[in-house]
Amino acid sequence: MFDKNKFVEELNTQGYSIVPNVLSEEFITKAKAALLDAMSKEEEYHHGKNYADYGMVLLCSMYDKVFVELFYNQNLLDPFNAVLGEGCIVYAYTSSSMPPSTSNYSKRIHTDCPRIIPNYITNMGATILLDDFTEENGATWFLPNSQTLSEPPTEEYFYAHAKRLIAKAGSVWFFNARIWHAGGINNSSAWRHALTINMVRPWMKQRIDIPRAMNSMDVSQFSEKALQKLGFLAQVPASYEEYYVPFEDRKFKQKTE
Repeated sequence: MFDKNKFVEELNTQGYSIVPNVLSEEFITKAKAALLDAMSKEEEYHHGKNYADYGMVLLCSMYDKVFVELFYNQNLLDPFNAVLGEGCIVYAYTSSSMPPSTSNYSKRIHTDCPRIIPNYITNMGATILLDDFTEENGATWFLPNSQTLSEPPTEEYFYAHAKRLIAKAGSVWFFNARIWHAGGINNSSAWRHALTINMVRPWMKQRIDIPRAMNSMDVSQFSEKALQKLGFLAQVPASYEEYYVPFEDRKFKQKTE
């Protein structure tokens, strides 16, 4: 059972919580296959592998329904809702794969959110493990309770005090997006795969306009809960005509919180 009070306390104090067994083996198998296909299509878009974000799928939900079906998983949604409210929406939905025998763009010490509002989280991340994270394959480094630091810690301090995200496939690392973290180095001979979702308050803009980006997909097959999380119920009117339609036909149906 999800312990909401304990989870919120962990996010507010240490800045993170690792929740095991969020994903089933069946989902992991389907998601990894879909992710490999999406990575191949991203390479085609960039005409090769020589680009800064190589290995990262910029918007997973645009490629396969399995990435949307992830939002049917209440074990994933409950922690987000507990901190940001049930109206929270996706800001970014990327992959976090690490190439074999190297690292990537994530190796820099960084946060996923530029703003600090005392005692108010606007952005919360979840790294969703599709493979075991180990020291050998570049498990993420993170600095507990660093979400209030406005300036990045020095490399010396960071690596002296940081922890590693050592966890099994199917686990999820939920984190305040202000926490300072860095990807490791994958010293194994295989890719290490994960997905990362950042959720924000429903009044905030998305990194990419997801409903427009998914315009070519038949979204009628997805649940309203999944569409809400992807921002389909938080689209602002683009004209007077869209604004003055009956409520049930409006694009903005997001409940206020």
